[in-house]
Amino acid sequence: MSARTRGPVGWAAVLVAALICALGGWSYAQARGDDTLAYARSRDAALAAGRHHLARLNSLDGKDATSVDAGLRQWLDVSTGPLHDQLARTRKKDAEDLRRAGSTARGTVTDAALTALDDRAGTAEMIATVDVRITERTGRSGTERKRFEATLARTGDGWKIKALTAIPVGAA
Repeated sequence: MSARTRGPVGWAAVLVAALICALGGWSYAQARGDDTLAYARSRDAALAAGRHHLARLNSLDGKDATSVDAGLRQWLDVSTGPLHDQLARTRKKDAEDLRRAGSTARGTVTDAALTALDDRAGTAEMIATVDVRITERTGRSGTERKRFEATLARTGDGWKIKALTAIPVGAA
C-alpha cells in the first residue's frame, strides 16, 4: 500500500498513533521526575525497615550466653540515638537477666503504619502491633500482643529505631 493509496483513514490512524506515543513519552518524563515517587519510595523503605527492626527488638534467643549476646548485638544494630545509648548502657544487666530467665521470644509485626515522615529531616513516626511468642525454659509458651509507637531516623546504614514507646492495650 503506497502513500498515494492509503487515504485519509490511514493517515488519521498514523497521526493518532503518533500522538499516543508522544503523550506516553511526555507522561513518563513527568512521572520520572515526580517528587511524590521519591517520597513514596522513602516512605516504603522507612516502613519496611521499621517493621523489620521492631520485630528484631522483640525477639531474642535466651537458651545460652552466645545466643543472648548475639541477640543484644542485633538490638544495637537496629537502633540509634537515645534508644541505642540506653541499650548499650544496660546491655550487661540485660544479658544477665536474659541468661537467667532462659526464655526465647519471637516478635512478629502484625500491622504497622507510618503516621509521619519528614523525608528532608530523615525522621519518621510509626505505630505497630507486635505478637510476641514467648517460650520459657520449661517449654511452656504463650503469645503476648503489644502495641508500640516508634521514632525512626535515617542513618548512613538506613532507617533505624531511635525511640520506642509501649502503648497500653485499651489506650486511645
